[in-house]
Amino acid sequence: MTKKKIFEGASTALITPFKRGKIDYSSLDKIIEMQIAGGISALVVGGTTGEAATLTDKERYELYTHVKDKARGRTKIIFGTGTNDTEQAVRHTKMATRVGCDGVLIVTPYYNKGTYSGVVRHYKKIASSSDVPVILYNVPSRTGVNLTLKQLWELSKVENIVAIKEASDSADRLTELTSLGDELYLYAGNDTQIYSTLALGGLGVISVLSNLFPENISMICKNYLDGKHDLSLSEQLRLFDFMRLMFTETNPSPIKYAMSLV
Repeated sequence: MTKKKIFEGASTALITPFKRGKIDYSSLDKIIEMQIAGGISALVVGGTTGEAATLTDKERYELYTHVKDKARGRTKIIFGTGTNDTEQAVRHTKMATRVGCDGVLIVTPYYNKGTYSGVVRHYKKIASSSDVPVILYNVPSRTGVNLTLKQLWELSKVENIVAIKEASDSADRLTELTSLGDELYLYAGNDTQIYSTLALGGLGVISVLSNLFPENISMICKNYLDGKHDLSLSEQLRLFDFMRLMFTETNPSPIKYAMSLV
């Protein structure tokens, strides 16, 4: 079956700015406006870059509500709801649905390192808790878990599991994932692989660097999707060193430091 596309192009894995230990909503509002003005297709709230693992539930749900209200329908909203605790991820997903979102991003259950069937059941239970579209998030360098192609084929049969954000460094892996086609759409999870992912049929990127350069990252995707492949590649290469710099230390420290300078 052909799945619903949540967005095409560039989305931003939004940082969560803090001041004196509290979420700095004034700065967050400025960042949101900058993203929308830069042509970003979607905002991903409460993901890895948003430090969801260290937010309290109260902070997380207030963040969901604030970004949803501030965006006012001007861009798609995707909430990060995954954890290594299935029941907690279900609660987060139900709350995200109540707040109102265009989709949820669910990271593979880290640390527990579930079995083949356990990880599949984890995702299926979360997906069944809501009818919103689900993006799987595969980031083995941080979770210790790598979703297999066989698992992905099984999960792609779930109607509201629509896409995967792939954050591995393997070109072979990206190529392999294209076999899923319209059953499970592909988004780049690494900024260094935006062009490669688009060239392999991916829909876009969930980007870290777009916090700082939303218009530039948007144009990499827009130019490619408009058939201007040379312009897309040129911008990818121009920003390539910057993309790598954002991971010289553990994300989101570098991007938050860079954002603090501007």
